Amino acid sequence: MSAALLIKVFVQNEAGSNLKNYHDEKTLAFQSARHVSRAYPFPYGFVIGTTAQDGCNLDCYVITRRDIRTATIMECEPVGLMEQFEDGIEDHNILAVPVGETAEVTETIQKTLVEFIENVFRHIRDKQIRAGRFLSATEAKAHIQSRADATFHELK
Repeated sequence: MSAALLIKVFVQNEAGSNLKNYHDEKTLAFQSARHVSRAYPFPYGFVIGTTAQDGCNLDCYVITRRDIRTATIMECEPVGLMEQFEDGIEDHNILAVPVGETAEVTETIQKTLVEFIENVFRHIRDKQIRAGRFLSATEAKAHIQSRADATFHELK
């Protein structure tokens, strides 16, 4: 699994914004936006052509300092996987970098992401969300492959 796996990420939410945008994850059509309790630390969206356990696409943080706007589709490479559990359901996050960039998932990045996910929905009563372990790029790639739709390979 050491070969590069490139994924297409639809950026739903810009870094620095405390608006959570909702899109139809299959058509990419904008649906609504709501305020959240924390600003996104990195561009956040989903991997096109996948389906997670919760029925949505696999969630993805793009680890970059670049300013990436909402509704941007970008080619990325997975660099890690952050376990996350939302209301008792597995809702792991792919950690990726734009093609041509490199990044390590440092302890600082891990702490930033954990603080964000544990507080982003603080305004929603009884919302249960917790971070788990940070896993390798190899584990991220295996997770993506296990959740790929028929359309995932057509996107290549």
